[in-house]
Amino acid sequence: MAAAVVDSGKRLRVFFLPSFALGHLIPMADLACRMAAARPAEVEATVVVTPANAARIAPTVTRTAAAGHAVHVLCYPFPDVGLEEGIECLGDAAAHDAWRVYRAVEQSQTIHEPLLRHHRPDAIVSDVPFWWTTEIAAELGVPRFTFHPVGVFPQLAMNNLFTIRPDIVRGGSASRPVSVPGFPGKEITIPVSELPTFLVQDDHLSMSWDRMKASQLACFGVIVNTFIDLEQPYCDEFSRVDARRSYFVGPVAQPSRSAVHRGGDGNADCLRWLSTKPSRSVVYVCFGSWAHFSVTQIKELALGLEASNQPFLWVIRSDDSNSLWAPAGWEQRVAGRGMVVRGWAPQLAVLAHQSVGAFVTHCGWNSILEAASAGVPVLTWPLVFEQFINERLVTEVAAFGARVWDGGKRSERDGEAETVPAEAIARAVAGFMEAGGQWEKTAARARELAERACAAVNENGSSWRDIHRLVDDLVQARASGPETPQGNPVNV
Repeated sequence: MAAAVVDSGKRLRVFFLPSFALGHLIPMADLACRMAAARPAEVEATVVVTPANAARIAPTVTRTAAAGHAVHVLCYPFPDVGLEEGIECLGDAAAHDAWRVYRAVEQSQTIHEPLLRHHRPDAIVSDVPFWWTTEIAAELGVPRFTFHPVGVFPQLAMNNLFTIRPDIVRGGSASRPVSVPGFPGKEITIPVSELPTFLVQDDHLSMSWDRMKASQLACFGVIVNTFIDLEQPYCDEFSRVDARRSYFVGPVAQPSRSAVHRGGDGNADCLRWLSTKPSRSVVYVCFGSWAHFSVTQIKELALGLEASNQPFLWVIRSDDSNSLWAPAGWEQRVAGRGMVVRGWAPQLAVLAHQSVGAFVTHCGWNSILEAASAGVPVLTWPLVFEQFINERLVTEVAAFGARVWDGGKRSERDGEAETVPAEAIARAVAGFMEAGGQWEKTAARARELAERACAAVNENGSSWRDIHRLVDDLVQARASGPETPQGNPVNV
C-alpha cells in the first residue's frame, strides 16, 4: 500500500491517527490522500491504524499511491479489550461490546506515545478522542491538529449545551425541549430525549469532554470535514471560539461511480440493479455501520417500504441478515421493485447514480455530507449521538430534507424510543416522492448544495484553499522551529 520510493527528504511527514469508528476512519484516510495529492512534492501522508482497520482503507490508499502520491499505512496492535480477533471498530462490534471499543480508545495512549516518539513525524493529525497527542506533539516540537469528522453545527451545539449540562441533568428526560444557548442563526430547540447521552447522564464522554476540548484549544489547529457554504455562519463562530486555527476542507470524499470499494468490499450488483430503474425514482435506505434496530422495527420498515410503492435500495447490517427480520412473503412481494444489500454498500457510488432520488438516513455526518455533495435530498431518521442535532441542520437550516416521523417519542437512548409504524414510513416515503410534493423543493436545494460542494473542492474553492493553507502553515511551522501549543487560543 506504499507509494513508489521517492526522495522524501523535503516532504512533510504527516501522521494521521483515526479512532475506532468507520465514520472517523474513512474520512481521515480520505483527508490523508487528499493532502498527499494536493501537494505531492511537499506532503508524505501516513495513516496510523490497527490491522483490521488498515484493510478497510486499503483500496483508498492503494488508489492514491498508484497515482504516484506519497501515502502509506503504519499498523499498530489493537489493544486487548476482550473482542474477537478482527473486531476493531464500532461498526463491527456487537452493541453489547461497544464499551470495549471505547476502552480500546483509552488504552491506545500507551501505544501512541512510544510510536510517535520513535517515528518523530513533522506533524500529527489525530482524532478527537486522542487528546494526549497534543502533549506528545509539544514534546516533539511539532504541530498537532484535531480532526473532526462531524460538522461545526453539531459541535457548536454540543459545546454550548455542555455549559448548561447541570440544568439538563437536574431536569431529567421529562423536561421541556432545550434551546441551544448562544447559538448563531435561528433558534434550535431539542427535546432532552434526543440529546446525546453525555449531556444527560455520566458516561465516558462526559468525563473526558473538558480534557478533549482543552487539548483542542491548545493544539495548532482544527481540521473539519465540511464546506463553508453548508454551515455559515457556524464556521465563523467555530473559528472564533473553538480553534486557534481552523481549516474547513470537506467534503474529503466526492460522489463517484468508481468508489465501489471505499471503506470495504462494496456490492457492485446494486449499481447494476440501479441502472435498470428510471432517473431519480429509487429511495436509498441506509442507517450507517452502527445502527442496531430491533426485529420489530426492521419488520415495520420492511412493510413501510413495501406499502410506499416506491422502488428502494435498502442496506441492512450483515448481522441482521437472518430470516427473522423479513415478514412472511415480503421478499417475493417486493422482488424487482426493491433490493436488499446485506453488509457494506458503496454509498458514494450509489448516491452518484442517476436513479437515486432520495436517501432515508440516520443523519450521520458522513451520510449528510455525501448526500449534499451528490445533490440527493434526504428523509431523516436519527438514532444516536449528534444525529438528532444534524437533523436540525438538514431540515431547518440547510433545508434539503424532511423528517420521516414526528408522531411519537424519539430518543437517543435504548429502550426509550417508540417503534416507527409501517404506515408512517409508507406515508413519509410516498408523500416525499410524489409529484409536487416536498421532493421538488428539497431536491432543488440539494442540487444547489452539490454545486457549492463541488466548487469548494475545486481549484481556488474554499476547501481547496484551506487544504493548501494548511500545508503552507506546516511548511512555515517547520521553518520557524518547534511549535509551542500552550497559551491562549488565537483567531485566524
